[in-house]
Amino acid sequence: MHSKHHALVSLVVAAALVVVLPAASVAGRSAPAAAVVAYGIALGVFVDLDHFVIARYRTGSWDAVRFCLSNPTAAVVDQTRIFETGDVGVLSRLLSHLAILGVLVPLVAVVDVTLAIVTGVVLYAHVVSDVAWDIRRLPRDVEGATDDVLRAIR
Repeated sequence: MHSKHHALVSLVVAAALVVVLPAASVAGRSAPAAAVVAYGIALGVFVDLDHFVIARYRTGSWDAVRFCLSNPTAAVVDQTRIFETGDVGVLSRLLSHLAILGVLVPLVAVVDVTLAIVTGVVLYAHVVSDVAWDIRRLPRDVEGATDDVLRAIR
């Protein structure tokens, strides 16, 4: 999923949570609702920076980072140009997002439980929207073939 889509999903999720949850508090000060929503949007978009680390691990080079630094508009306008097929991988990306979620939520909970809930739900929505995006893009026979591979492994 592209950053603009994640920003929209994160905006909706964070805004809804700000309405239903108690106010977040950081360092003993109440955080403005707009700041919590901005945090949710930033989190929902910037969690995808892990793609660069995964691509570096899989390819052995920082070409994707170099490309974005030399073509900053592509990072926003045409994200399909950043990575080559196989640089990141669907399962690697999802695993990384889940690992980040599992580490970040307890760390943020030490600061504020409301903020931890926002963190967890925004990242959960990010992963769910990524999975939905990936499923929609898969040809029908690929999902069935994946099921066959999983049966063969068992």
